[in-house]
Amino acid sequence: MKSTFDWHKEPLTPQTVITDSYKNTQNVRRFFKQHIGNHFSFDRGFMFYMKTSIGTTLADAVQEWKSRNT
Repeated sequence: MKSTFDWHKEPLTPQTVITDSYKNTQNVRRFFKQHIGNHFSFDRGFMFYMKTSIGTTLADAVQEWKSRNT
């Protein structure tokens, strides 16, 4: 059964679990800019990571982005 989590509207925290309904939304972009900085941007590799990381958290995703971009 597909998750009903609304990536457009739900409050996002580092503990938010990435679901099978994940979408790259402005809400998600705001979260990453808040936790990484204004230099955050999505690229194809990171978007693929997000789509395939069901069950991990946004904190994990922040660490992944930093490991790819530092």
